[in-house]
Amino acid sequence: MSEEDQPRLFSNRWADAVGPGGDEPARDRCHCLDRRGEHSGKQVGFHPDRQDTSAPGWLHLLQLIDEAAADGREVFKPLVELSPGERRQIVTLPSAIAELTAVRHLVLYGSNLVRVPPEIGAMTSLEEFSPYTSYRLHWLPYEITRCAGLRESTVSTRALYGNVKYRPPFPLLRRADEWALAAVEPHRWGAEAIRSCSVCDGPLEDGRLRQVWISLVVATDVLPLLVNACSAECVAALPAPAEGYVTTPHRGGPDIGRPARY
Repeated sequence: MSEEDQPRLFSNRWADAVGPGGDEPARDRCHCLDRRGEHSGKQVGFHPDRQDTSAPGWLHLLQLIDEAAADGREVFKPLVELSPGERRQIVTLPSAIAELTAVRHLVLYGSNLVRVPPEIGAMTSLEEFSPYTSYRLHWLPYEITRCAGLRESTVSTRALYGNVKYRPPFPLLRRADEWALAAVEPHRWGAEAIRSCSVCDGPLEDGRLRQVWISLVVATDVLPLLVNACSAECVAALPAPAEGYVTTPHRGGPDIGRPARY
């Protein structure tokens, strides 16, 4: 066999990002988005999952975050330390990720995440974000744009709202007058708590929340970002969306995923 006929071998760059196996599933299945592109009139919504903060996986993750913050590590791959059952218990990340100011690469390969908290914006050293094959993660918080050094991302973009391949719709966002600080539900607002403005970081009051979607280039991917704004002025201060996507911030709904010029 000539050298040209030799089969090519490709290295698995995620070999060290996969946690231990077992009999339990490590994540739930998701059927939110139609990958055939047949989205006309289809409503989608936020995942309703609430984080069980008494679950062993959550408590283990808190411990790992404490250890990473204490030793100042630059690469954080918490899921490799969790059993499949523990990984399945994690549907969001703790707000304590704000303490990981030395982390340059956050690896969340194959997670069961349905959302990422706005505290990711406090990870000021973050340069690479890798939630690859996290198929239930359809959007990110606008606060991720505060990670000024973020240059690389590996995201399963076909699982994202409004992605360029299938153009699935976005969840329809609610009006400001429906919002109350003490009654935040994940299936209605995409979070279990919303405390501050994504744009100016100011406090939020009852009836003042203005939620919009915007698609922006973040590192190497176009991501659908959820903005929790305190005012129309903060919405107006948002940057221009990525070329080829919805041209203005919007409230979502079944007809929004596909720009008029597409």
